[in-house]
Amino acid sequence: MSLLSGAKFEKRALAYLQRQGMKLLAHNVRCRRGEIDLVMRDAKGTLVFVEVRARTCSRFGGASTSITATKRARLRIAAEFYLSQWRGPLPVCRFDVIAFDGTQINWLVDAFN
Repeated sequence: MSLLSGAKFEKRALAYLQRQGMKLLAHNVRCRRGEIDLVMRDAKGTLVFVEVRARTCSRFGGASTSITATKRARLRIAAEFYLSQWRGPLPVCRFDVIAFDGTQINWLVDAFN
């Protein structure tokens, strides 16, 4: 996925999650070994690290299947980096995935558990 199309899908994911009542805290959080597309807070106060994936065809599997163990490790490292700068008590956290498969959007809540 190119940077331009990646940004387009991130915007669509953000709009979708905001319609579900989530609030944006940060986007494209980067550290040396990873990146988080969106950091959001849900209505219960849970801090949600969101990975956005897109596939135009499912020939090689759906968008969510493209998240490898290496990618999950990089997401955890980036989340730890983000939390290292957190002020106050650490909130409950989870990792969600927004997967675009063609025109279908799938929201996988707590995707790595």
